[in-house]
Amino acid sequence: MAQTDEFGEELVDFVRRVAELKAARSVSGGDLPTVLDAAIFELDHVADQLWPWYERLSSGGQPRTGSADRQEQHLLRAVFQRFPLPVALVDRAAVVRRLNFAATSFTGVRAGFATGRPLTALLAHADRAAFRSQAAAVARGEGDRSLTVHLQQQPSAPVHTTLAAVRPSGEPHPTVLVVLQPGDPLAPGTPPAIATSAPSVPDLTETTRHAALMDLLDEMTTTLLTAPRGDRDAIVRRAAQVLHGRFADWVIVDMGSARMSRTTVLAPSAEEAAALAERDPALSPLITEAAHTGSPSLQVRPEDPDAFGRTAEGAPVLVQANVTSLLCVPLRVGGAVQGVLTLFRCGARLAFSMAEAKAMDTVSRHMALAMTATP
Repeated sequence: MAQTDEFGEELVDFVRRVAELKAARSVSGGDLPTVLDAAIFELDHVADQLWPWYERLSSGGQPRTGSADRQEQHLLRAVFQRFPLPVALVDRAAVVRRLNFAATSFTGVRAGFATGRPLTALLAHADRAAFRSQAAAVARGEGDRSLTVHLQQQPSAPVHTTLAAVRPSGEPHPTVLVVLQPGDPLAPGTPPAIATSAPSVPDLTETTRHAALMDLLDEMTTTLLTAPRGDRDAIVRRAAQVLHGRFADWVIVDMGSARMSRTTVLAPSAEEAAALAERDPALSPLITEAAHTGSPSLQVRPEDPDAFGRTAEGAPVLVQANVTSLLCVPLRVGGAVQGVLTLFRCGARLAFSMAEAKAMDTVSRHMALAMTATP
């Protein structure tokens, strides 16, 4: 019992130090690196001292009750969730096991969405391979690592990551503890790593997006009703112009049944549009799958860089355009797929939502009705 009591006292002290770190997050910018160093030290203390100590107690070195085990596991989980730095637990393949509250705030991704998906999906394409390699090395027991990466939503802001191996009780393989720190905590636009205790205010983001979507649908309906009936090219061109800019950074339309041809490309620049317009839609796995299955596809932070094919120079289209989310919607005419509408959002722009994907599915059906209507 002496060992158990000593462990409990050490854990209480650790929780107290974490509370002090949380209180110190409001220090001036010059002192913030010292606070971050202290936080990393506390994480090392958990990984190197508290966790092995807990495992020794749990393995039978000291008699324990099931109730006490559950209480300490609950306490350790609470410490992880409330830790003031963004922290993730990933396996050797960089698949997320857990995100703490600070990590969800920092990345802008909910824990339920991230769990079971690769953490690399949140990173810029250029950093994914390096991160996977370092995570695998840490999981193999080759020592702790650190590297600088960039979030796909904010590619200009460096993020320092520290990777350390921990072995959860009862699991055969080590887990990798990932700590994320903004390269410049005071840089404009850097998402906060810690949720503040300021009084909550109404979040109007979803309401605003819904209102904008309704305005878009209204304009699209007006456009389709006033377009020349049965003139497929005019309808596609006018619909693409409505979507471009206000709803998507890129609008690509491929038409045809047996073999598709690229009829419309609207991009951030005329040069980019012309380059993509020359590419064969058959070289895009995403287009081919949508045309074959007739099912829409919504991807946030696309994992496969070659999903939309490559440019004439051999670079993946999704990487070159810095695509952070995409929608691929088949156009059904008379029950058969006669075309595919593809939309890209790039950079820090908000990803397509499920509501927006549903709206585009409706738009595709209305476009098909307009294309098949008789004059």
